[in-house]
Amino acid sequence: MTQMHINRSTEPIRVSAVLLAAGAGSRMGHRPKCLLELDGESLIRRLIQALQTAGIVEVVVVLGHYAEQIRPRLQGLDVRIVQNPDPEEGQISSQRAGLASLNTRHDAVLVALSDQPLLTAFDIVDLIDAFASRPAGIELMFPQVDGQRGNPVIFSRSVRDQILAGDAQFGGRQWQAANRAKVSPLLTRNPNYCIDLDTAEDVERISRETGHSLCWPADPAR
Repeated sequence: MTQMHINRSTEPIRVSAVLLAAGAGSRMGHRPKCLLELDGESLIRRLIQALQTAGIVEVVVVLGHYAEQIRPRLQGLDVRIVQNPDPEEGQISSQRAGLASLNTRHDAVLVALSDQPLLTAFDIVDLIDAFASRPAGIELMFPQVDGQRGNPVIFSRSVRDQILAGDAQFGGRQWQAANRAKVSPLLTRNPNYCIDLDTAEDVERISRETGHSLCWPADPAR
């Protein structure tokens, strides 16, 4: 992915990111979805580079299942890798592990999934800028495309602290359920926020509908 200069519509805020890549990929034939390649580069590397191009000041990558396959693919990237010791406990455990590992001073936290093939730095900047200019009282935002909820999610440092103060089953969704008045969607027509990969059929559908071909690396165990 080529580095680029992005003109921002608002004064930038300091944002840290948690990138979740600990899943078992059970519906993808028990393979690490984030190692699928687009234009010869793995999805996880593409997304890390997009986050950093968008101005993210710190990226924490949470690994779990397939960590031994994913970790070598992150060599040379300026990220912190966190191992979720119990990835079978689900996404909340990975989210909390990542949030707890952030140590750079930030105004907001962006939580991203590692299987969104078309998400770009421009998409991330649009979400950050919307959050930076959010109405008073809003503490969390997520993209919404024609009524469909998308990712990433962005929230204030205060929300991060409140999540970590909760019990082991308290994550971003639970915080939102308890604080609906503080949550707002970013209404957009951009489909990139809602395109992710769960099954082999998704890979085929994305190729058919967008013209972007995804493939597994020649040596996925490397």
